[in-house]
Amino acid sequence: MYPNNPPGPAGKSEVDQYPMNQFTAHEMDRSSPFADPYPHEAPGQAAGGFDHQPLLHNNEANAFHASPQMPMGPPGSGGPPSYGQPSPHANFAPSPQAPSFAPPDSPNLHYGAAPRRQPRRFKTTRKVKLTRGNLVLDCPVPTRYLQSVPLKDAKEFTHMRYTGATCDPKDFGAEGYTLRQQLLDRKTELFIVLTMYNEDEVLFARTMHGVMKNIAHLCTRDRSRTWGVDGWQKVTVCIVSDGRNKINQRTLSLLATLGVYQEGVAKNVVNGKPVSAHIYEYTTQLSVDPEMQFRGADKGMVPCQLLFCLKEKNQKKINSHRWFFQAFSPLLNPNVCVLIDVGTKPGHTSIYHLWKAFDINSGCAGACGEIRAMTGPAGSALLNPLVAAQNFEYKMSNILDKPLESVFGYISVLPGAFSAYRFTALQNDVNGHGPLEKYFLGESLHGGGEAGIFEANMYLAEDRILCYELVAKKEASWTLHYVSSAYGETDVPDSVPEFISQRRRWLNGSFFAGVYSLYHWRKVWSSDHSYIRKMMFMIEDFYNTYNLIFSWFALGNFYLTFYILTQALGSDSLVDKPFSAEVAGILHLVLNYIYVLLIIVQFIIALGNRPQGSKWAYVISMVFFALLMIYMMFATIWITVKSVTAIVDESNGNVVAMLSQSTFRNIIVSVCATYVMYFLASFLFLDPWHMFTSFLQYILLSPSYTNILNIYAFCNTHDVSWGTKGDSGVATDLGVVKAKKDGSGEHTVEVEVPVEQKDIDDAYEEACLELTRHLEPEVQHRDAKTKQEDYYRSFRTRLVLSWIISNLALVAIITNTAIFENGLGNFEARSSVYLGFVLWSVAGLSVIRFCGSCLYLVFRIFTG
Repeated sequence: MYPNNPPGPAGKSEVDQYPMNQFTAHEMDRSSPFADPYPHEAPGQAAGGFDHQPLLHNNEANAFHASPQMPMGPPGSGGPPSYGQPSPHANFAPSPQAPSFAPPDSPNLHYGAAPRRQPRRFKTTRKVKLTRGNLVLDCPVPTRYLQSVPLKDAKEFTHMRYTGATCDPKDFGAEGYTLRQQLLDRKTELFIVLTMYNEDEVLFARTMHGVMKNIAHLCTRDRSRTWGVDGWQKVTVCIVSDGRNKINQRTLSLLATLGVYQEGVAKNVVNGKPVSAHIYEYTTQLSVDPEMQFRGADKGMVPCQLLFCLKEKNQKKINSHRWFFQAFSPLLNPNVCVLIDVGTKPGHTSIYHLWKAFDINSGCAGACGEIRAMTGPAGSALLNPLVAAQNFEYKMSNILDKPLESVFGYISVLPGAFSAYRFTALQNDVNGHGPLEKYFLGESLHGGGEAGIFEANMYLAEDRILCYELVAKKEASWTLHYVSSAYGETDVPDSVPEFISQRRRWLNGSFFAGVYSLYHWRKVWSSDHSYIRKMMFMIEDFYNTYNLIFSWFALGNFYLTFYILTQALGSDSLVDKPFSAEVAGILHLVLNYIYVLLIIVQFIIALGNRPQGSKWAYVISMVFFALLMIYMMFATIWITVKSVTAIVDESNGNVVAMLSQSTFRNIIVSVCATYVMYFLASFLFLDPWHMFTSFLQYILLSPSYTNILNIYAFCNTHDVSWGTKGDSGVATDLGVVKAKKDGSGEHTVEVEVPVEQKDIDDAYEEACLELTRHLEPEVQHRDAKTKQEDYYRSFRTRLVLSWIISNLALVAIITNTAIFENGLGNFEARSSVYLGFVLWSVAGLSVIRFCGSCLYLVFRIFTG
């Protein structure tokens, strides 16, 4: 508990002369999640209200003058615990260029129940000096907030700092703007950015509370050379919101309860310059969990340095990263930058594990953790097959793909939802060329610049470009790593339209970015990597090339697999058939026509419809593809069992004799090896549950992954939008009409209209004269935007035609019995060779991934 305050000083500062307004408030029902977090009547206070306490002067650093503290948590609990010794710089003096800003006393007192959000009726105009020509205001935080937190002995706890930035992000430092960490002379080890658009308060609280729990964990590591009790002073959390008119108002209210935002402070124009970003800085001591319950020091929370950047305009996520990397990071010069999307919940120790990867490996330029799909209470979300399939997909990627790439040292993509980078590795060279230059090139390409269709699609996955540029950075030897002990949970699409729209950008971005990295494979040889590491990159490039070719022919491969297996049920070589050859032939023919019809439907709706407008067409298609998959699985299991039984009987159990049979090798060894490795790798990573809860759903939806998602993505390569809306501002060039009530209560308006008869006549004569003029026929020219759209659509047409023709050629070569029989053998021979190649390719790729994951586990034992 804290001692009672000594009497306030006789002399008051400028801020102390303007105490906060007194008020009384009624008791609210605290059982509601939106109840007022602060009791209105503190212990020892009368019900009549309370005044704003005087602020500390610099020469009174050791004098605590807070009133008896209000308990955090349930009624009757003690006051919140102390956070330890305050920082040596805690009582920094206010900058003379940034005067304190506080409203004067109001002559009116409000009695009774006050509204939850009282409108500001009066604002006092005060003269403030600009800081190097910039508007910087220090605004006192609400009294009720201060009485609910333990630390109030420094300006970072008592005042919120507002800066109206009027410059481009890259000019932030050159224009003389500063951040509080500079004034406090603090070293920033971790700089965390949370990017958001219009996410609601629950999603924001999920991410913010998770980050604050991570910071609290850093402060418990008292044996660390870097962290400890005051570790929070080495962490700054930057929240960048993309558009002042786009932010969710309840999220803004949540930020206000943390003390980092105050309404009415921001300005549109400063010294004749429009404000491009509103920057609020405050060190909060409260957190809000997703249930809207407040958590303070009594729940283990520690102070958190917040930097809230509210962009004036909606300029996309990559511009938000420009503010983070080009405006704020150069001033703080952090060691590690962590990128998190609002809605992603980091594990309570995940940020520490990400940071540790950089601490133990000086050559690590970037790292990422596991992205987990949120499965709901007791896994209830897995009842949705779409969520279950994505859960399996995420898990196997984190068990097989990411560990393999981490062993090579190059991860193709560090997910922007939860990843980290070493700030020094991101820097451009003296000529301005480097990773960040390539990364931010996407903003100009998608901002109306002259962008080629290849580059525009490539920068839909700009994080893939950043990863490659880091590894291939000239005269450097940076590597990327996967940290399996760090994870972030995120919501996955649970509706078909949202799922398809998301994957359109992912598939197109990854495809074109993959082609870019493979095309520029020589760049790696200009780096300072060792010869062995460069050769490992070449092996990984070959592996990625094989995967890229496989994905290109995935449409034809899946159809051919279905065609061959369903036809084999009626084959004469199959001794024990599930039904007669006639029935099997009819089923094969009907289902084959259904499959082809579904493919045609996908092209039609992908070329002319949005997923949101064709929801049921896609849902019905997914259901039919799942039914076709069930029949194909039945055919596979039946053929496998009967073939193996016959082979075992013929070979009398001789393993060598069984392996000499092509059917046994192709089906048993390849298929079973693939799925056995899935199970084995999952158990090695001690995370096998998805194999039992999500594997079947993924198998049933795998035709939809191949057919529906790929077709929609390729048919929409001309659409390079990021899903943000255009300018929706209201034009005022024709005038504005405002309604007012007259004495009789009727609404009247003031409008400017021509009333002089001469003006009306002149306008009429001018109109008549205009019709008598003979105009030369105007040659129609396409504007630049129309030309670009036509070029994009033309590219889309050529790409889709090339894709369709190449896959059709593959299907024709295998299935046509008349044209290719002389040169390539009969259908059974061709199909057997082809199916063996496909199955063994899948098995081979799985073996490579399995070996990579095993090596990752071995390296993890020795490197931590």
